[in-house]
Amino acid sequence: MSEAAEWRAPGVPASPSPVLAEAISRVTHALDELVAVSPTSLSDEDVVRLVDIATTLVDRASGVVAAALGEADHRRLGDAIGARHTAQWWARRSRLTRPEAHRLTRLARRLTDSLHAPVQAALAGGEVHLDQAGVIVAAVDSIPTNPADLPANAEPPAVLKARAIEHLLIAAKDHDAVALKILGRRILDIVAPAVGEAAEAKALADEEAAAARKVTLTLRDNHDGTTTGRFTIPTAAAEAMRKQLLAITNPRHQAVTDPDSAPVATPAPEDPRPLYARLGWALVEWIEGYPCDLLPAAGGTTATVVVTMGLDTLLGGLAAASLDTGTRISPGHARRLACEAGIIPAVLGGPCEVLDLGRTRRFHTKAQRLAMALRDNGCTAEGCDLPPAACHAHHDHPWSEGGPTNTTTGRLLCHRHHRLIHDPHYDTTHLPGGKVAFHRRT
Repeated sequence: MSEAAEWRAPGVPASPSPVLAEAISRVTHALDELVAVSPTSLSDEDVVRLVDIATTLVDRASGVVAAALGEADHRRLGDAIGARHTAQWWARRSRLTRPEAHRLTRLARRLTDSLHAPVQAALAGGEVHLDQAGVIVAAVDSIPTNPADLPANAEPPAVLKARAIEHLLIAAKDHDAVALKILGRRILDIVAPAVGEAAEAKALADEEAAAARKVTLTLRDNHDGTTTGRFTIPTAAAEAMRKQLLAITNPRHQAVTDPDSAPVATPAPEDPRPLYARLGWALVEWIEGYPCDLLPAAGGTTATVVVTMGLDTLLGGLAAASLDTGTRISPGHARRLACEAGIIPAVLGGPCEVLDLGRTRRFHTKAQRLAMALRDNGCTAEGCDLPPAACHAHHDHPWSEGGPTNTTTGRLLCHRHHRLIHDPHYDTTHLPGGKVAFHRRT
């Protein structure tokens, strides 16, 4: 046989290990015997014993998997099939999902580090669960390794990490992975209080800065009467929102009809809806009941919803109503909104506020702006679709030239088109239907 044919990776035996073969045979036989035991034939005490030993076996097997994966990653065994990395290679062999294979491979790679040898030993020995091992590794790896990030009198990073592992392995005997993660976040407060205070302050500042960059809110109209939203907000704000919504979902709150009345002696009925549904409706109630006078003004008015309906609809008719955004709603929903704070019912044919102020005021009033928003539905420049909240109120007959402040000669224009209508470089043409068109002068 040629020298090239005899080559093998360093440390790899030329033939299968008889020790491994014997161990696999014995473990397989023992597991076959354990699986053959029917839990239905056992006493309560034996069922408990079976649950405990099976849990330990899973943990110890996870330790074996982690050790083997770490070595496979070190040897780049996935290269034999052209895999991009060990996780892809293992996912194909095991039929695990890619995310799960990635997560376990990352942990296995860290457990091969000599620093985490005690965690690997505890996992293989059934002393910690796989999730606990991952929490310990993550907590220890988050400890600063640069001496410049530590106080002058602090112990070396390697010593701090070793002490942190020792403490967390002890804590793992009494805490699950979630509780252990909380302890891990402040592990330096325990093993090195002086270091922990400074590290926590920096970590929190970095976390809050990163959270601020991730804040988003998106809303998508499903065109079936619902809108789906997705948001990312800082955790502190989310906790405040959760408390507010939970307070609204409280059965005692739901049962109250008169805030000034005395507490009802009978207990409030239990709401059968799941919590996520109750929280959704709590958000709806929070939005509809928020005092509009506390909101900042946009386009001269606060974020007010205008419901347009005929008088017959308000009095119980069946005709649909419209919001100022163009959304159509049922008459029942419109009548309910007409009773809520922050909702203005624009009843056609009913009494209205004075909308013609002549020369008594320079700026349009809130009522006039709402009336123009209802009429114009946004910027009146041809081709512009900005909503009323993004618009200014403009005088077609300039007030400085004797024009009145009313809705007849007033219109809504967005910031850009309001600037253009006063720009002498542009001509303005009034179109049928109330729109205006702009043309640059040559």
